Amino acid sequence: MSVQKAIKRVTSTQIAARKNNEPIVALTSYHTHTAAIADPYVDFLLVGDSLGMVMNGFETTLPVTLEMMIAHGKAVFSGAKSALIVVDMPFGSYEESPQIAFRNAVRIIKETQCGAVKLEGGRHMAPTIKFLVERGVPVMAHVGLTPQAINTLGGFKTQGKTKDQWQPIIDDAKAVADAGAFAVVLEAMAEPLAAAITKQISIPTIGIGASNECDGQILVMEDMLGLSPRVPKFVKEFGKVGEAIENAIKTYSQDVKSRQFPSPDHTFDLKQK
Repeated sequence: MSVQKAIKRVTSTQIAARKNNEPIVALTSYHTHTAAIADPYVDFLLVGDSLGMVMNGFETTLPVTLEMMIAHGKAVFSGAKSALIVVDMPFGSYEESPQIAFRNAVRIIKETQCGAVKLEGGRHMAPTIKFLVERGVPVMAHVGLTPQAINTLGGFKTQGKTKDQWQPIIDDAKAVADAGAFAVVLEAMAEPLAAAITKQISIPTIGIGASNECDGQILVMEDMLGLSPRVPKFVKEFGKVGEAIENAIKTYSQDVKSRQFPSPDHTFDLKQK
C-alpha cells in the first residue's frame, strides 16, 4: 500500500526568512475556487476585509464582521493546499485590548485553520502584536494607508508624499517589526519611502501600491483580473475576466432565447478537466 505524504503549507517563519531573497508573491482570495486556482503560484493568500467592498459593495471595509471573515477564511483554506492562509482581523475585533485581540485571533485560527492573522496599525498596535506573538499567534502587520482608519485619514490617499511625512511611518514599520510581526504590508505610499522602510527593517515588506524594492507584492485578485469596477491607479490589469464573464452570460442568454437548451441525456453529465 502506498502512502502519500501530505503537502506541507508555507509557514509564517518561511515567509519571514524571505527577507532580501526571492520576491514573495501574494493575492487576496475570498472563495474556494479562486484559492485553488491561485494556490500553485503564490506564497500566501490573504483573506482580506476588502471582501466587504469587492463582494458586498460596501463603500469601506468598516462594516465587515468577524463572522464574515471566518466564513470566507474557511472557504479559502479548503481551496488552497500549499499557500499560507492569512486572515484579516476586521475593524473592532482587536483595537480595544490585547486580550480581546487574542480571543478573536484564536477564534479565527481555530475556525478557519489559517496560519496567521493580519491587523492594521503601527506604534499604537505594537503592544497588541507582541501580546499575540508571545502567545503563539503569527501576525502580519499593515502600515501606510490603513483602510480601517479611512475616516481619520480623510480618504484613500497616498501616504508619505513629502519627506517630512516619512518618519512617523518609518517608526510605525520599525515598531511592528520589533513587536514580532513576521511581515508587514506597505500600502499606497510613496516609492522612496517604501524602499527606505524595506532597507531599514528586518522583516519582509509586502507592497501594494508601494515600491518594487519591497520584498514582495500583493494585489486584490479581482482588481488584477479586471473584475472590479473601480481599480486603483497602481494596479496592472493582468486579465479581462469581467469582460469574459459578460460575453459568456450574453451568449448563454442568446442560447436560452433561441431555445438552444442542453439535451436531457447530457444535463447531469459532469465534465472532467
